[in-house]
Parts: sequence; C-alpha cells; structure tokens
Amino acid sequence: MANVNGPTFAVLLWSRPGLAAEATAYEDKVLPLLEVHGGTLVQRLRSASTDAEQPVEIQTIRFASDAAYAAYMADPRRTDLAEERDRVIARTELISVEFR
Repeated sequence: MANVNGPTFAVLLWSRPGLAAEATAYEDKVLPLLEVHGGTLVQRLRSASTDAEQPVEIQTIRFASDAAYAAYMADPRRTDLAEERDRVIARTELISVEFR
C-alpha cells in the first residue's frame, strides 16, 4: 500500500556513548513538534540492547505531505537544538517506508 498522504519514515537513532538518556530527552523535546507540522509519531521503540552498534531508538513517523516534512525539518524550535542534538546523537538513519 503506497503512502498516499505523504512520506513515512523509519527513523533509527544511535546515541553517543553513555548518552542514551540524553538522546531520549532530546527526542522528547522535538517529537511534539511533529503534530504542529502535520506529522504523526506512529511508533516509538527503545532498544532492549546496550550494544552500541544498534540504534538506541527506532521511530515510525508519517507526514501529511512533503511540505509538512520540510516544515518540521526547518522549524526553528527544532533547529535551535542542533548543538544539543549533535552532542547526544551519534547517527541518524531515515528509511522511507510503506505500510503493508
């Protein structure tokens, strides 16, 4: 089934060593901004593993449109936290997905 309403992503997040709790706190700040921009947090999972090779968090996020996604990414409340994000998030992988 195609995503007729807009882009949907699986988001994989790796924290910097020893900063998993801080990475979660950062996500707690930015994820509420999704709704403001036509985004929905479909699912948010925390890894049960402490293996640094695995993501610490996995999210599924759906946007109403490409414009909604662009607005979320450009939101100054989000971009103003870039320094914090860079300090606690080691890597992010966005995978375009479809629900089946």
